[in-house]
Amino acid sequence: MSFLAPMAFAFAAAIPVLVVFYLLKRKRVVKLVSSTLLWQRFLAETQASTPFQKLRHNWLLILQILLVMAVILALARPYFSGKVVGGRLFVVILDASASMQSRDEEPSRFERARREALAFVDSLHASDQTVLLLAADHAEVKQSPTTSKSALRRAIGDCRVSDAPTRLGEAFKLAQPLVKDRADAEIHLYSDGAASDLEEFEHEGLRVVFHRVGSRARNAGVVSLDVRPHPEDPARRAVFAGLANASSNRVETEVELRFNDGLVETRSVAMEPRETVPLVFATSQAENGIFEVRMTFEDDLEADNRASVVSLLPEPVDLLLVTRGNRYLQRALVAAGNTRVAVASDVADGAGGFGVTVVDDVLPAAWPSNNVLAVRTVPPGAIEITGRQEVPAIVDWMTTHPLLRSVGLDNVQIDEALVALPPPWATAVVEAPGAPLILAGEFGRQRVVWIAFDLLQSSWPLRVSFPMFIANAVDWLNPATARRAELLVPAGSPLRWQAPADVTNATVRLPDGSERVVPVAAGSGVVVFGDTGRRGVYQLQAGTNAVTFCVNLLDARETDTAPQSELRFGRYARVVAGADRRASLELWRWLALAGLVVCFGEWWFYHRRTA
Repeated sequence: MSFLAPMAFAFAAAIPVLVVFYLLKRKRVVKLVSSTLLWQRFLAETQASTPFQKLRHNWLLILQILLVMAVILALARPYFSGKVVGGRLFVVILDASASMQSRDEEPSRFERARREALAFVDSLHASDQTVLLLAADHAEVKQSPTTSKSALRRAIGDCRVSDAPTRLGEAFKLAQPLVKDRADAEIHLYSDGAASDLEEFEHEGLRVVFHRVGSRARNAGVVSLDVRPHPEDPARRAVFAGLANASSNRVETEVELRFNDGLVETRSVAMEPRETVPLVFATSQAENGIFEVRMTFEDDLEADNRASVVSLLPEPVDLLLVTRGNRYLQRALVAAGNTRVAVASDVADGAGGFGVTVVDDVLPAAWPSNNVLAVRTVPPGAIEITGRQEVPAIVDWMTTHPLLRSVGLDNVQIDEALVALPPPWATAVVEAPGAPLILAGEFGRQRVVWIAFDLLQSSWPLRVSFPMFIANAVDWLNPATARRAELLVPAGSPLRWQAPADVTNATVRLPDGSERVVPVAAGSGVVVFGDTGRRGVYQLQAGTNAVTFCVNLLDARETDTAPQSELRFGRYARVVAGADRRASLELWRWLALAGLVVCFGEWWFYHRRTA
């Protein structure tokens, strides 16, 4: 048996005082009492000849001593701890992602998780070591291994919630080396369970205790946002927004489209339970600015009810087509819209003055330095060719990639294609068995789209999907599009911005009005700003260049605020939430009850004898 408050035994000094009172002789004073059963033998004493008397056997004294002992033991809080011993290691992971701001707990899920973590710290043995990790926009060690409860309380108090998606996978990567090969180590996770990046820990055998936080899913939010030229009227802008209803009830809300804080349009939207609704707003735009989509529905999570995007006026794209003659490709480039196409047989001066270079089955004397669409030709040092493949079949394509938006590749036949090893810098957006057919990525500071086959040796130019793909490729390779994409930053992800070479530092104004000074590494010319944990509009000043960028949540998993009943580590491993284990059994309630029984026992015994 152990005691949580052993200092309460100091009250045991009251027992000798109680005995002294029974040794003293008393001068009688008439008082009205409920019972005299235990006082009868003292009624005959009407005077005190000496100050002390002999201590006699007395049930009243015994009952009072028992009552005092029961109260003292209750204050000392005794408990049985079984096999629990000190010297253990605990890793506490506190989820600080956007969904933890949900107000289904009072005042929020994060605050309840913080309270539970503090209660856990209070219950630790004095020799237990604890590590505190914060899983916010990135995993962070808030407290290294320590036995100091005060240090842990300060670290938990310093934790702040963010508008970023969860990073539980990163937190478990930090926790794994600490608990590995220690049978007495445990990971305690305080979260709503909104995580899908834990598959790599399926076979690690981690001892995880999942403290689930959250009681309901009453939320709807903006999960996607984009601005593009209107497909039917390039002079206008089309704002594409996706709304999701994560609750189990029908949601009706007003959706506002604003431009530079002015109201443009309002629509009424009704969403069925667990439904995603796409919206398209068509509007004119006279200047560069910021479009904002705002929902008026009051739900548990505020962070995903708004989203903003920087919209820059479209600029013509200057294209250089290097080819031996491909009219299909040339016409598709002209039809892409807002393009100026120049045709050449080779690349001159690194394609200076052009935004995009298209190299069609030609090995240029000098590889262009701008963004490139390469058709059956290999950028130097970028792709390793291992052979050729006859009549490759298209087995898969990535429909979510911007290059393949509204593009289908059914019934496309190819005579021959190069076989390449997928490089680490590129993504295979179209694949044949064992080899990629189209790669896309950034090689150095160049955006590159690589096609493994000769377009004229395929049926693709005769399909409707071909000009659509070329239009998507021109838009993706357009430097203005790349700059526009850099201005839409996911919450928690860093901003990287190319600054003038003579700039040594930049200033960023946050949505709350505060400012941060960001140093620029000498010679790099790149501003890297990582404090993007809050949704809103940021302003960057680098020398004479002023840049506005937007940070949004736009994550359907965070919008779905339903607390998970279990945490999955891959296909088979899982941890059930709420599987609490009794580490100790406190007895103070029973001791307090025993004290009450002693008090009422005397009263009952008297009334039973006199009834």
